[in-house]
Amino acid sequence: MTYYCDWNGIIAVSSKIDYTTQVAILGAGPVGLTIANYLSKQGVQVTVIEQLDHLIDYPRAIGIDDESLRTIQSLGLVDKVLPHTTPYHAMRFLTPKGRCFADIQPLTREFGFSRRNAFIQPQVDQVLLQGLNQYPKTQVLFARELSTFSQDDQGVTLILQNKDQKQEIVYAQYLIACDGGNSIVRRRLNIGFEGKTAPNQWIVIDIENDPLAKPHIYLCCDPVRPYVSAALPHGIRRFEFMVMPGETQEELSKAENITKLLSKVLPHTDGIEVIRQRVYTHNARIADKFRVDRILLAGDAAHIMPVWQGQGYNSGMRDAFNLAWKMALVVQNKASPELLDSYQIERKDHAKAMIDLSVMAGHVLAPPKKWQGFVRDGIAYMLNYIKPVQQYLLEMRFKPMPKYHAGALVKDHYKNSPVGKMFIQPMVQLENGQTCLLDEVIGNDFAIIAWGVDPQWGLDETNIKKWHALGVKFIQVLPVVQLNNEKRKLYENVITIGDPATEIRSWFSQTDQAIAILRPDRFVAALAIPQTVNSISQQLFTQLHAK
Repeated sequence: MTYYCDWNGIIAVSSKIDYTTQVAILGAGPVGLTIANYLSKQGVQVTVIEQLDHLIDYPRAIGIDDESLRTIQSLGLVDKVLPHTTPYHAMRFLTPKGRCFADIQPLTREFGFSRRNAFIQPQVDQVLLQGLNQYPKTQVLFARELSTFSQDDQGVTLILQNKDQKQEIVYAQYLIACDGGNSIVRRRLNIGFEGKTAPNQWIVIDIENDPLAKPHIYLCCDPVRPYVSAALPHGIRRFEFMVMPGETQEELSKAENITKLLSKVLPHTDGIEVIRQRVYTHNARIADKFRVDRILLAGDAAHIMPVWQGQGYNSGMRDAFNLAWKMALVVQNKASPELLDSYQIERKDHAKAMIDLSVMAGHVLAPPKKWQGFVRDGIAYMLNYIKPVQQYLLEMRFKPMPKYHAGALVKDHYKNSPVGKMFIQPMVQLENGQTCLLDEVIGNDFAIIAWGVDPQWGLDETNIKKWHALGVKFIQVLPVVQLNNEKRKLYENVITIGDPATEIRSWFSQTDQAIAILRPDRFVAALAIPQTVNSISQQLFTQLHAK
């Protein structure tokens, strides 16, 4: 018999281990399921633990961005997710009189997908869950409540209670806690969760057979009761209303009060099919640290933010991609555990920036003071007629893109260097004439991409072997017209692709170096020329703690 100190006191547990795994993931939300899919695809043994007996199906996120879709693409599941999205989903801020003062229409797709898309989260979560069925080593344990846990130099022990009130023990090399904003793991580790809770709540109402059938999302800055109206895939309409002082979830959820709210935004409420409703509190908080030895926090367990820019979900997905490839290398003994420290170094600042953006958007929708709303409307009206401002909104340049200045990368000192930024994903042409998105060529490996030359030139045999041990694709990019040149020199172990729209050439033209080293999460880890790629690779191996 073994004894553990639980938050309810000392408990005795059997020493029998029921499940041994390489990585345990607590929480079957989108972040946990995404990490589980990625690790499983890389051959890592994963056990997902979920307290509920099924996936959550109540109203949740409705906006998924291009970075998240690119992450799902890496899992081999994006073709099953796209039918549940509405691409190019515009966001429009309206004055109380209904005039649009900010029209955000993201029309670019530099990462391979529409920059902003509407979706219904439970449908995509189901795709992620079903994706795990193809991995025989992966287990998903529903209806398991975490009683306690402990860690040592070798791994993490989790004591669970199943639906039959029996204890189960899971032993893992690492634990990734994706157990939400109220994370029991974060609280038990005494990790601070600093920030603010918004003074007002919002009620979310989803309606079937959209009675408005008007595309896009509208944020209506009504000083009496601000609200949101959003068109979702499959004919769903979402409304969100601010909860006024003195109103309770119990009262607002009554049918007559739901009808009263909807009568504010619909010509009539006859025959309206309400699917579900739920009251939310908006928090803006971030954990003091994302890692304690063999336990890591991800998603809402690490940071939580208001919904106004749809970045809570997407920030969690960025966590997932950033952490998953690093965890795979560590578990497979290709890199030392120190690599995991770069997860917090890279993700915390950007998560904080997204929290600040979401809070600001909330203040635009519902200013703390009434006079601020009048100032907002006047300034926005004038700015809308300035072309650079219009472009700023249309291209969503206000959204802070991740830019890592330290971590698993080799910095250079060029102004506006792309190192630490995500690489583009254009359509490319293969040697057989077929076209596909760039990531389909790379897979889940590192990539050394060279414009016009042999990407291996300049690498010695030792470093080539190190790259192959980590998993790499050597890629040469040429203008499409050169692909079928009979005199073109062929290189062993090099994939040659064509650049049909000159997007890759344009990307390289903005730097004076012709080789980009990409990480598995598609971020630029380093830049080089053929004469420096060997020394740059050695520096990067150090930053990756490669073995």
